[in-house]
Amino acid sequence: MQIIPLLAEHWEAVKAIYEEGIATGNATFQLEAPGWAEWDRGHLGHSRLVVLGSGSAGVVIGWAALSPVSGRRVYAGVAEVSVYVAAARRGEGVGIALLRTLITESERNGIWTLQAGIFPENMASVRIHLQCGFREVGRRERIGQMKGVWRDTVLMERRSGVVE
Repeated sequence: MQIIPLLAEHWEAVKAIYEEGIATGNATFQLEAPGWAEWDRGHLGHSRLVVLGSGSAGVVIGWAALSPVSGRRVYAGVAEVSVYVAAARRGEGVGIALLRTLITESERNGIWTLQAGIFPENMASVRIHLQCGFREVGRRERIGQMKGVWRDTVLMERRSGVVE
């Protein structure tokens, strides 16, 4: 496994993995993946990562990135985490490796708080966030609708021990 910066040239593979996550119904409120330009605008320019599988001739098997939580300057060091792993590679430690690297990159770029809104049904995601030092802040009940059904999310956060 090799973790490198996510570039525009990785977009088609990143999008395909994102679409696999969307298809689970438990990864995001999004119902379809955006195009590159929209995705690029919605994520911070730093701390964008892909995992290349070993022996796979550079095949992308996972990705992670950060989104700003607010445009207000006071929240400049707070970011929302996205971590996605190809369906065929889930359960192999790809997600935790990505999240650990994302934490390091975020701190290198002045992020003091990472947060994640996770569907409670996505126990694998909750587990890897806990393993990486996130704590459950609370449950946001009926925070949004997906296909006409109200969904809850578990709000998790991690405060940096490096960035103050």
